[in-house]
Amino acid sequence: MQIQFFGAAQMVTGSKHLITTPKGVKILLDCGLVQGKMINKEDMNQYFGFNPKEIDYVILSHAHIDHSGLLPKLVKDGFNGIIFCTPATKSLCQIMLLDSAFIQNSDLKFINKRRKKKGLPEIESLYDEENVLQTLALMQEVDYDEYLKIDKEIALHLTDVGHLIGSAAVHLDISLGNRKQTKITYTGDIGRYKDPILRDPQPFRQCDYLICESTYGDRLHPTEVDAEAELLEIIKHTCVEKKGKLIIPAFSVDRTQEIIFALDKAVNEGTMPNIKVFVDSPLSVKATNIMRKHEECYREEFVAYINKDSDPFGFKNLTYISDVEKSKALNNLNEPCIIISASGMAEAGRIKHHIMNNIENPKNTILLVGYATPESLAGKLKNGEKKVRIFGEEFNVNAAVKYLGYYSAHADYSEMIRWLNCQNKKKIKEVFLVHGELKTQLAFKEKLEQAGYHNISIPRTGEGVTLPMP
Repeated sequence: MQIQFFGAAQMVTGSKHLITTPKGVKILLDCGLVQGKMINKEDMNQYFGFNPKEIDYVILSHAHIDHSGLLPKLVKDGFNGIIFCTPATKSLCQIMLLDSAFIQNSDLKFINKRRKKKGLPEIESLYDEENVLQTLALMQEVDYDEYLKIDKEIALHLTDVGHLIGSAAVHLDISLGNRKQTKITYTGDIGRYKDPILRDPQPFRQCDYLICESTYGDRLHPTEVDAEAELLEIIKHTCVEKKGKLIIPAFSVDRTQEIIFALDKAVNEGTMPNIKVFVDSPLSVKATNIMRKHEECYREEFVAYINKDSDPFGFKNLTYISDVEKSKALNNLNEPCIIISASGMAEAGRIKHHIMNNIENPKNTILLVGYATPESLAGKLKNGEKKVRIFGEEFNVNAAVKYLGYYSAHADYSEMIRWLNCQNKKKIKEVFLVHGELKTQLAFKEKLEQAGYHNISIPRTGEGVTLPMP
């Protein structure tokens, strides 16, 4: 049996891991879009490194685009198998993949216009809306903890990992005839303990081989109480004392709703200043409606809150914006306010316009609340760059830049090790670290070794590993 790593190998984007069973069945774990400004990003998104027509099954851990965003390209290039995922993941993919297709094609119009002026050939889009609809038709829903035989010798079950609504760790039991099963677990992205909305990461059955994310393998997050207090302090300092605007780049799904929920609690407790809050993202509006429908993903405390406040994602002074003209009008709003907009890395969407229009005013604050690759606009702001380029123009960073690490959806190294404590370390034959920058992975490997794990590998892109069958 073989595992090959075609994405998110020594990098934090584009998850694609291919398992080939002894009988030649090919199972692809995730099919993510490579995001951010990377030298060979276009090649990595255009060429899979394997033949999509030969893939039998795809198992999708969750709907984030760096895990799901190349599924329509896979289908366009010939995949016609089954895509397994949770019900909430399918619901999110229905809006996120269509949004991805729209953004790509909109951006290409601008890019190809510039290429034409330079005499360069036009770039073809990765996929279109029709490819997305074909992809959705191939999705089969699997409930958490359901034990499903997807093949005579392959069983699948998914457990809640608390990273995003519908996010799951993937567990495969693969046998060959009467031989003992080989148990493989792919973590997907591991969520946080005591997330205000989602359930904690759930324990899982013993595995033989572990494919584990490592995004925050070298750091610890601050506590929830500190984050909520700091959020309110930033709001008061920016919007009340400086009379400025607070601009928050946030992922449309989960991160935006988590911030809104924190503000909703502040409103109910009487600690929220009387200022306008705008969620300026069509995708965020749709995602919020989907989150209202998937109570199976929520922790008990959040369900109890809903019983007291029927709409935790809505309060006085909060406005959701989908219309383009209303979005543009925010640039001319001459009063303190909060603008929450996608994307979280500030690489696409309306947030780039809001940052561009507010970054040179020292009254304003740009608040980063999630992971951002170093080469992304949000990553550059986080790293303290004094000048940044937006839409080809250079801007001085005069606005304050703040970062709240708690609002990341990724577990830190302590939380990941805590989750893995359900395993007998001695029974895990090998651990493969993925979805992390190499420096971070090396630090996490050392943490795991200190915790008693052994045989820890950090595969490169395209690397294949042969697993012996029992």
